[in-house]
Amino acid sequence: MHTITAFISWICYGHWLHGAARGSVDPEHNTADMPWLPPDPEVESGERQRMTQPPYVMDADRRRVVLAAIKSVCDFRGWTLHAIHVRTSHVHVVVTGAQTPERMMNDFKAYASRALNNAGFGDSNRKRWTRHGSTRYINRETYLAAAINYVLNKQGEPMQRWPDPPHPDGRGSSTGATDEPSTGATDEPRPSGSD
Repeated sequence: MHTITAFISWICYGHWLHGAARGSVDPEHNTADMPWLPPDPEVESGERQRMTQPPYVMDADRRRVVLAAIKSVCDFRGWTLHAIHVRTSHVHVVVTGAQTPERMMNDFKAYASRALNNAGFGDSNRKRWTRHGSTRYINRETYLAAAINYVLNKQGEPMQRWPDPPHPDGRGSSTGATDEPSTGATDEPRPSGSD
């Protein structure tokens, strides 16, 4: 298989349910040219009632574990990690590898779940991630640069990310992978369900 570069995102369990006020997608509304589904409080309420566990939120310690796990899978598989940003409720990764983006995302989720279990943050019964996520192919350098910039710099207050940009005065990182709360982002990945 030839190498593929992708912008991969997924959401934690219980966040951005179908029917949410910001819109959502389903299998029939899941391409770049399709409009999102309109908000539907009744659908969102039904999704929430079907949840079997509380929403999964990643604190600073969990985010550090997830970031290290994703870097580890890239090293093990020989994939090139361009950027990663682990947030409280979602993860963004820009990566190149000789694998489909869907397989890369599944490996990231599996490694992260195993690492969280091993670190004592729950067990294998804990639902952490949505069923799928967003896998956008990148086939131009300008798109690659834009994806990296979005992941590293357009997520609100930086959380656990790599690489951490240098401080403007050249002394170390600009954020030190701060744990400040997010101020939100304007372009989130498309949700694909609650479990």
